[in-house]
Amino acid sequence: MRGKSWRQVGLAMALASAAAVGTGCAAAAAAGAAGAVYATTRGVGSLVAQPIDRVAATSESVMKNMNIVQTGSSTDDGGAKREVKGTHGDLDVSVEMERQDSATTKVEVHARKNLAEWDKDYARSVLEKIVKGS
Repeated sequence: MRGKSWRQVGLAMALASAAAVGTGCAAAAAAGAAGAVYATTRGVGSLVAQPIDRVAATSESVMKNMNIVQTGSSTDDGGAKREVKGTHGDLDVSVEMERQDSATTKVEVHARKNLAEWDKDYARSVLEKIVKGS
């Protein structure tokens, strides 16, 4: 009987934790911990255990090393949200970053072929290099 109640407590805690996490972070939590790559509707994402400034610098370096020609960048909310855009062949590549806390950044990468098609495999390769380099 006692074991059953501990399992119920554990399940309740897990459900409460999942409910407390935002929708974007829920996918990351389900994927594991910081650094795990998860699929999004148009690309891939990950929680990176680094401040947004470092992740932004790493993202630009990765794009340069992968011959992605940077076409623009933007910063919003006092630097809490950033985006870097570029092109590689027929792909429009974007790296979106959002500060989660002082030491964690949510990163999403999209590699769009056309209006309705994305290359998630290429986006994953970009994101894996960002995660590894951060």
